[in-house]
Amino acid sequence: MVYLSQIDTKNNSPYEPISMKQVSNNALLSFALDLASAVTQPNRFEQLVYAVRATINCDAVVLLANNNGVLTPLAQRGLSEDLMGRRFIIEEHPRLKAISSGHYPVRFPADSPLPDPYDGMVLGHDENLPVHSCMGVPLYLEGKLIGVVTLDSIMPGVFDDIDARALEIIGTMAAMTLNTAILMEKLENQSQHAQNVLKVMGEQSCEMIGQSKAMQDLKQSINLVAPSDFSILIEGETGVGKELVARSLHEHSARSDAPMVYVNCAAIPHHLIESELFGHVKGAFTGADRDRDGKFLLADGGTLLLDEIGELPLEVQGTLLRAIQNQEIQAVGKDQIRKVNVRIIAATNRHLETEVAEHRFRADLFHRLSVFPIQVPALRDRQGDVPLLVGFFAERFRRKLGLQQLTLSASAIGMLEAYHWPGNVRELEHVISRAALFAKADNATGITVISSAHLTGLQIDNSSQEKIQNVEIPQQILDKQEIVDLRLETETYQRNLIRKALEASNGNWTKAAQQLSMDRANLARLAKRLGIVVAKEVRI
Repeated sequence: MVYLSQIDTKNNSPYEPISMKQVSNNALLSFALDLASAVTQPNRFEQLVYAVRATINCDAVVLLANNNGVLTPLAQRGLSEDLMGRRFIIEEHPRLKAISSGHYPVRFPADSPLPDPYDGMVLGHDENLPVHSCMGVPLYLEGKLIGVVTLDSIMPGVFDDIDARALEIIGTMAAMTLNTAILMEKLENQSQHAQNVLKVMGEQSCEMIGQSKAMQDLKQSINLVAPSDFSILIEGETGVGKELVARSLHEHSARSDAPMVYVNCAAIPHHLIESELFGHVKGAFTGADRDRDGKFLLADGGTLLLDEIGELPLEVQGTLLRAIQNQEIQAVGKDQIRKVNVRIIAATNRHLETEVAEHRFRADLFHRLSVFPIQVPALRDRQGDVPLLVGFFAERFRRKLGLQQLTLSASAIGMLEAYHWPGNVRELEHVISRAALFAKADNATGITVISSAHLTGLQIDNSSQEKIQNVEIPQQILDKQEIVDLRLETETYQRNLIRKALEASNGNWTKAAQQLSMDRANLARLAKRLGIVVAKEVRI
């Protein structure tokens, strides 16, 4: 860990008395004004990142919130989209740990041996490209680390001349703004019956990754109904995350301190279902050698999740209905009736209305369970969520496999986005886990990259193949067996892409950057390095 300056032993100040070289007073004033306006914006976290990047020249900026030692990205510019799905355990990332350990900004030299959590993620560059310059600013408020701002550049030495005092000012203002933004987010969400944002960030067990319209609607439904005691029917295809939705409903309810009990109705033998749900006494049937409490009693005061409710036999459905209606249970072999206080959440991958129409499910039980139905969207209907989920799973498997860094090539992400995912999120998780193993076998040190070749078992339709092939060109260059000038090939490909984008946008850099999914400043720097000059017309 290298601090921006050494401590002055004479005045006990962590800064040397040097003038600001790259961050002027005017820039700091503009930064403060940008932060003041950012708090009131709906995209306040993105605005905060924009303000930092406008003040300090860099290729990438990430704003992360600290939640019990886990850094959660709130906004970023300049890195691959899957970053937003990753969760960084501070103790597992030496650079993030170094930034979080002190109260002052930290910079890392280009030759730092500490692995960078963002290696291979800079937009517009090869997946194997490591970050060359890195700086982090811890965000403290009242002595507590609430977040971190990281700045990265592919050019070495970019942050060397930035005055440390200016960075401390930026960090202090950013910390106050972040805290205010989080509080405002919390208040806005509470007005919509949502829960505390900080709590949600820290509860990874029920965190639902995704920013699509479908996921926003789902989260809104959860926030609306969770505080009530309504029975809820969760419907959705296999693998969409129905159990995750159920856990979120429970943890955001007034019953969150009580147990949530899970029952897989499809896995219980028919003759044991009543015993499993309501319990039994010793001697009630062959094999009942002791008294046993049922799941209803175990969930008393809390929540009972009846998974695969559509598999429940008709002869048991009537008994379940009476238990739900009356909040009373009777153990098998026992005359006594016992009162319980249980909230019912049912889940199924069947269409229960169809089951009712075809007399395979009781209509009265269906109506009792579906006081508030929730439909969990299929992954193919969650536009833009695949990269976030990929990042989340990639970081999980990086930890499990003990890898320094695990990223995905552009072609791999393109293939994952093109796939229709019949197995939904569960299938995606399994695909990433297999691909991570294959990628580790190819390269277990440095930046381990999952390429399209590592993604097994995916059947892509012809129209999607054409899209993927366009993305795969750089990977094809990397995979060539003959000896080539890799830098020349890559720069030629980048130069052609930029030329086409500029031609299509009539020389408008902002529009060209949008077409290339890059930041305008990054595009301009890359174009300058490649020797691209734009006047009234594009010429190379």
